[in-house]
Amino acid sequence: MSSNQSFSSSASYSYSSSSSRSNNNGQATGQASMQQTYTDPSGNTHVKTSNQALGQPVVQDSRSYDAQGQELAGTTSGGSSRITDVSDSEQAKRDAEYEERMEDEYAKREGGA
Repeated sequence: MSSNQSFSSSASYSYSSSSSRSNNNGQATGQASMQQTYTDPSGNTHVKTSNQALGQPVVQDSRSYDAQGQELAGTTSGGSSRITDVSDSEQAKRDAEYEERMEDEYAKREGGA
């Protein structure tokens, strides 16, 4: 699934996302990613990306660049290339339970039930 949006005034914004899922010998795999890009009125561009593999925590990265394309230090993410793990143990538990239910459902369908 992909979507793109943009508008123009003195600033611009774009968003894109994608996801995929497959089953390899009974092992479910998947990947989701998202990128948001915003260019402010002064010409600085701010890029936020999020990536997640099935069953893994989300990894986010935020970077900012000036109008000449040079990466800015001291951005709001706490650093120009800081990666933050935003998962928690309760969410991981819920994700594992969901994955187990989905695998059971797929097994039922493959078995003809």
